[in-house]
Amino acid sequence: MPDSAAHTAPTTSELLASRYVGRTTPLTAVAKPAYLRRRKPGNRLLGGVVRADHPRDHWVKVADGLLDAVTPYATPGFAQYRLPGRTSWAGPESDGLEGFARTFLIAAFRLAGDPANAPATLLERYAEGLAHGTDPGHEHAWPPIADGHQTIVEAASIAIALHETRPLLFDRLDPDVRERVVTWLGGIVGKHAWPCNWVLFKVIVEQFLAGVGGPYDQGEIDRHLADVERWYVGDGWYTDGAGQNYDYYCGWAIHLYTLWWARMSGADATVYKERLRTFLDGYRHFFAPDGAPMHQGRSLTYRMASLAPLWLGTLFDASPIEPGTTRLMAGRTLDHFAAHGAPDERGLLTLGWHRPYLPMTQGYSGPASPYWASKGFLGLLLGPDHPVWSAPATEPRDGDLALALPAPGWLLHRTDGVTRLVNHGSDGNDPDSAKDDPHYTKLGYSTHTAPETGPGGRAENIDNHVTVLLPDGRATRRRRIERIGIADGFAASRYTDGEVVVESASVLDGPWEVRVHRVTAPAGSVVREGGHALASGEPCDVALDGLTASVSATLTSEITGLHGWRTAQAALRQDENAYGPHSATPFLVGTHPGRHAIFVSAVRLDRGSPAQAPDIRVEGDRVSWNDAAGSRVSVTLGREPSYARNRSVGDRVVWTG
Repeated sequence: MPDSAAHTAPTTSELLASRYVGRTTPLTAVAKPAYLRRRKPGNRLLGGVVRADHPRDHWVKVADGLLDAVTPYATPGFAQYRLPGRTSWAGPESDGLEGFARTFLIAAFRLAGDPANAPATLLERYAEGLAHGTDPGHEHAWPPIADGHQTIVEAASIAIALHETRPLLFDRLDPDVRERVVTWLGGIVGKHAWPCNWVLFKVIVEQFLAGVGGPYDQGEIDRHLADVERWYVGDGWYTDGAGQNYDYYCGWAIHLYTLWWARMSGADATVYKERLRTFLDGYRHFFAPDGAPMHQGRSLTYRMASLAPLWLGTLFDASPIEPGTTRLMAGRTLDHFAAHGAPDERGLLTLGWHRPYLPMTQGYSGPASPYWASKGFLGLLLGPDHPVWSAPATEPRDGDLALALPAPGWLLHRTDGVTRLVNHGSDGNDPDSAKDDPHYTKLGYSTHTAPETGPGGRAENIDNHVTVLLPDGRATRRRRIERIGIADGFAASRYTDGEVVVESASVLDGPWEVRVHRVTAPAGSVVREGGHALASGEPCDVALDGLTASVSATLTSEITGLHGWRTAQAALRQDENAYGPHSATPFLVGTHPGRHAIFVSAVRLDRGSPAQAPDIRVEGDRVSWNDAAGSRVSVTLGREPSYARNRSVGDRVVWTG
């Protein structure tokens, strides 16, 4: 595989002697994992970032490498691909179908984008798989589509692949095989789909069936498209079902499938295109200059699928991003994963992010689930003569950034080449649930860190979380987020857990995120707040200085107590983080006096550049300071929340709840 990397996870003889650092704690020495990176000739370094300006041929070679690597795991007849790894809760038969469907999607984009150079062997392989998968008498026939079953998801990938390759493949199948394919897909009509992006899988399959004379229900298509309309919240954003489910599914599922339905049906796509254009204007900043995507939300093991909205905008002429910039951004993300072990030395995409790491995955993910990365290759549908492959590679806007995204309740914050997401709106819950998922409920995420998702990290919930430890030993958790407000450089929310109420405001100030918390809790409670968890191949360096705690590897994660805190500490863990076997989180601890109390901290995540934390003033529920630009900032929480930033030059920003 071009630009591939071998990644061997280190082994250790014992866990760290202690997970908490107060002064000095001995660390167990371990081997550093080896990352082997082969850069393509011609790539240039721009400020430490590989230019990654890959031509279409490079993407074809990577796609072919992924397809070649899974071939040895095909069952006889190529109906299923039984890849090594943990079985999903749907079972091995479904996992094998998933292997077929998701790799078929990569093959379809590769074939349909340049039909004159379509490899006959690839067409034959998937034609044979279609014939045997839909043959009920074959030993590896696909399971029938059932209510709420994973088969609904995979049917949509097969339908898109068949639609895009129709002249090359579907129309050339033996009539009996075509009839069996239509019959198998037709099993989706009338089946129950979960009330989220799943309804669009039915829309796609039934629209394909409508185009080939198969069974479909127009009422179902219309009803499910209406469901999606109810989830649109503005600014190009959809929630994935009712509630506050904001993550990558908005781009790689909802935008993708609504536009693909229009592509398949011939319907007017103007509204969907306008929404995608608006969405991309903010989404383009979810990537760091080195190509690392934001690590937030579920199903992150799809990795390069994060590129799908970028290519989608170009495919549908609905992008605010220049074609050459799209190519450059996509290439950097492709190289980012290749440099960190995805695909692995076998050429396989594994369950994980960089390294294989099961705790960050969901139970529905099986060994072939990562191959929804195929969506990141839909740019191959843009044929060799498309301007996206020849336009000048204009550098993306990768400088410092402070951007409010009101629809999902987020702030995007970039300094020193690291992009952070400040979360005051997405909790991953529908109205009838109150889950506690570290990929949704944390105060912050970034392109270079992940939340602690191992059993210990999930249980103690230190990183990017404000926890109240009650006198009876119970610890509060931020499950459901209630929004307070969002403005330029400011966002605030609250969570309630029993008798405890934690109101939190984040203000962007240079490299810092200043966090103001108004905590209502019983006297004697302990308040704890963590910064970003940092992970590496070897133990992080820890530095404690008064009310400042920092942990460092290639980056530095730091938290400084500005008001209300008593001590600064660090939590050390092993095998709890998707980014590496050793992780550490700086955190603060304070004692609550009872009733209402104000706690203020400053958090940063960067490459260790020196930075002076703000000098704040607290008057009751009001916190104020002069920011790095010389503006006066004021934040008030409680019954009458407000935020103001009086700039020395320009407009005055004021928000009142």
